[in-house]
Amino acid sequence: MVPFTPIDLEHWPRKEYFEHYTAHVPCTYAITVQVDVTPIAAHGVRLYPAMLYALTTIVNRHEEFRTAQREDGQLGVYASMLPCYTVFHKDTETFSSIWTEYHPSFPDFLAAYEADLATYGNCQGLMGKPDVPENHFPVSMLPWRTFQGFELYLPKSNHYFVPIFTMGRTFSQDGRTLLPLSIQVHHGVCDGFHVCRFVEELEQLIQEIF
Repeated sequence: MVPFTPIDLEHWPRKEYFEHYTAHVPCTYAITVQVDVTPIAAHGVRLYPAMLYALTTIVNRHEEFRTAQREDGQLGVYASMLPCYTVFHKDTETFSSIWTEYHPSFPDFLAAYEADLATYGNCQGLMGKPDVPENHFPVSMLPWRTFQGFELYLPKSNHYFVPIFTMGRTFSQDGRTLLPLSIQVHHGVCDGFHVCRFVEELEQLIQEIF
C-alpha cells in the first residue's frame, strides 16, 4: 500500500483556504489549456500513453495534486499517484477504465501501459481492470473533437480533492500541434497558481522527454 501522510489541519498553511472552500463556499473549478505536444507528434510517439506518463510525472511532483480524503474521512497526501484512464469500445460505444502503475522511466511506463491494454483493453464494463488502488486520479480523452472548454459537474464533489484530466483531439496551429487539456481541481487544495505551474512544467517535460 502506498504511504499516506495525514494532514495536521491545525498547522496546515492551507487551513483557512481549505475550510473556506469546503465549508463556506464549496468550490471546484476547471481550466482548459492548449498544450504544445509538437515533440510527441514529431517523433511519432503514441499520444495517449505519452500524456498519461507526463501528467502523472507532474502530479507526483506536487502535494496539491496528491491530496485526498480517504473513506474514513482522513485528509492527507499520497506519496505517489497513478493514472486510471478510459478506453473506448467501438462495438458497444461504451468505455472502461483501466489503470497502470507509474514508472519514472517512460519506456518502462509504456511497457506497463501496453501490457495492461493487451490484458484489459477489451474487458467490458465500467472498470476494465479491477482492484483500482486508492492512490489514483482519473484521465479521459475525447479524440473525436477539439474543444476550448470542458467542465464536469460534480454535485457531490465537496470532498473529492484529486485532479481530473480530460483531453481532446489535437489540432495544428502556426506549425505546432496543440492538445486541449481540461484540468479540474478542488479549490480547497489547489489554487490557480498551482494549476498554471502544472501546465508550465508539463510542457517543459514534454520538450525534454520527447
